[in-house]
Amino acid sequence: MISYRRTDWLIAALVFLAAVPRASATTRHPDTGFLNRQITINGVTYKYQVYLPENWNDRVLWPIILFLHGSGERGSEGMDETQIGLPQAIRLHPDRWPFVVVMPQVPFNHHHWTDPEMMHMAIAALDQDTKEFHGDRDRTYLTGLSLGAYGVYELARNYPHRFAAIAPISGGIFWSYKPDRWQESATLPGEYARAIGRTPIWIFHGADDNVVSSKQGAMMFDAFKAAGGNVRFWEYTGWRHNAWDKAYANPELPKWLLAHRLSTDAKLTPAAEEVLVPLHPVPARIDFSIYNDYLGEYEDQGTVVATISRIGDRLFTRNRVGDTIELLPESATTFFYPTGSPTRLTFERDADGEVKGIRFRDDRHEEFWEKRR
Repeated sequence: MISYRRTDWLIAALVFLAAVPRASATTRHPDTGFLNRQITINGVTYKYQVYLPENWNDRVLWPIILFLHGSGERGSEGMDETQIGLPQAIRLHPDRWPFVVVMPQVPFNHHHWTDPEMMHMAIAALDQDTKEFHGDRDRTYLTGLSLGAYGVYELARNYPHRFAAIAPISGGIFWSYKPDRWQESATLPGEYARAIGRTPIWIFHGADDNVVSSKQGAMMFDAFKAAGGNVRFWEYTGWRHNAWDKAYANPELPKWLLAHRLSTDAKLTPAAEEVLVPLHPVPARIDFSIYNDYLGEYEDQGTVVATISRIGDRLFTRNRVGDTIELLPESATTFFYPTGSPTRLTFERDADGEVKGIRFRDDRHEEFWEKRR
């Protein structure tokens, strides 16, 4: 038997206590951003992602979005669904999206969000993260692109009192793998509209979509309008299938979502808005003589990145690799490309009224290019 002196026992106890991790006086800040998640249903484990805003905490309820990806992001690794669409928009402008966002993934062996097993999995993931990350059931939203937009309509139909607002992009209800559904084109959209009811819906589609015809978006708009729903339909002129790039870049979309709550949807009055969004603004009428002030070379950190020239009443810019493109006036100082790009070039003047440079902006960032003297 080994005996210890009292002082030896006290020293040993203090050493032991020092080695034991103690609870912090303040709550540990949780991980935020894109987090790996998984859920097991009927013995099958599905990997997926959830996004938490940087300032997320567990002291308040958070608006929560269920996002459904497109066919190109299917898989089992739980990552590809974060590459395009809403996740990409969040990375570019996290300040616009103060939501918890749940991003499940369809494995290749299921193919479609309209599969009952996949709808069940998506709702289960939403339920799981609503509970764990303090999602607000009164501010729960649904959006998806292409394949995911088909899933949006189906989930909204099957869970008509779950979502405060929905935003399907480049999708419809006429499934390519069930062409016979088109024989119900006179009645099927109305069935969806009646089931979804007054839930606000904002439909986005490219007018030149060569994968899912914009006719599908137009038919759903007509059905919701006829059923007395609350519907918006934005169709992008000159845009093909990837209308999600335009839709999720629209800063009004997250504001529109947040303006709706489940508890007040039933009180909404019927409303229908159809907008054909032009590829670019109508060029402004300006005094073309102002172009002379803009001519010259503009540099960024010593490298010429733009050379401005004119031919008659037309203004052009040549970039650093020699490509030349016309600039159209949005105003006397701000110009855009005729391609539908969100890029804007604004000529800025100094205190003496001399052009000092170009402020370059797109949906991702901005730069200032100084004019060479």
